[in-house]
Amino acid sequence: MAVPASAVPATETYGGWAVETPGPISTGRPLVRVSRRVPAPGPGELLLRVEACGVCRTDLHLTEGDLVPHRPASIPGHEIVGRVAAVGEDVTRFRSGDRAGGAWLRGTCGTCRYCRAGQENLCPRSLYTGWDADGGFAELAVVPEAFAYRLPENQDPALLAPLLCAGIIGYRSLRRSALPRGGRLGLYGFGASAHLAAQVALAEGATVHVLTRSASARDLAMELGASSAGDARDRPPEPLDSAILFAPVGDLVPVALEALDRSGTLAIAGIHLSDIPVLNYQRHLFQERNLRSVTSNTRQDGYDFLALAERIGIRVTVSRYPLSQADRALADLAADRVNGAAVLVPD
Repeated sequence: MAVPASAVPATETYGGWAVETPGPISTGRPLVRVSRRVPAPGPGELLLRVEACGVCRTDLHLTEGDLVPHRPASIPGHEIVGRVAAVGEDVTRFRSGDRAGGAWLRGTCGTCRYCRAGQENLCPRSLYTGWDADGGFAELAVVPEAFAYRLPENQDPALLAPLLCAGIIGYRSLRRSALPRGGRLGLYGFGASAHLAAQVALAEGATVHVLTRSASARDLAMELGASSAGDARDRPPEPLDSAILFAPVGDLVPVALEALDRSGTLAIAGIHLSDIPVLNYQRHLFQERNLRSVTSNTRQDGYDFLALAERIGIRVTVSRYPLSQADRALADLAADRVNGAAVLVPD
């Protein structure tokens, strides 16, 4: 039976991590431990007891100030797997005890021309978990039912968490790269998103070449079935039909464009990217090479990817950290010490 919001005592508190003063995670302590009053879920909202929360590079950008905070002392985390502890009025899809997932996109207007055209990821009034509202670096989190995903009951929550952003954004990036069936794909950077997108591409018959500075990531790429794995600035062994830049390094844009075959497409997957050097038209863009960005995702991307991940049996590689060590997880992510995806789990 669903638990109404009124059944959650308003005086109880829960713990988490918030971004107090954004700055470099390597030299400061931008994350601080906080205690918050347990929220009562509003109409159409779920209160989740967090079982696991992925640590995304976007969380790192928010923590370090690459992305301007939308509200003071926000709790990051938008790859949330949890059990429904309470529901607000008008909730119909979930009941107490159900497993649900909360992702980056948490709200859109539903009425603008982008929403009406199925491009809700471009909604000017879109809202995001961990940026516009507290996220999952905590014991509890509130998620709008309309943007929540139903997740398998019998799987390890730590292996589900990265699917909710790394997986979904990697999937959208793959589609934005316009990879032809049986095509040649280059992946620049091989972290949480890339190691999942690679498996989708391989399942669809692509040849995958991985370019990353991390030796352990290159080893993982070969284990997963990549045809080659080299340094980020190496030339792949053959021209590429498509490429995805997952590393937030603008210097790699001309490198990836130059590796494309005629009419190839480069998709840039991150929400933040360092400055792109001046491009040479003949070397980087001529012969109808295409350069595309990726902005958030639609809910349909999420539904499509989660169904596909279950069908192909996607393998998720994770490094687990107790919630009490969220700052260490971000520091390891910043220093490229994470193989696969970092995930926070309850202490």
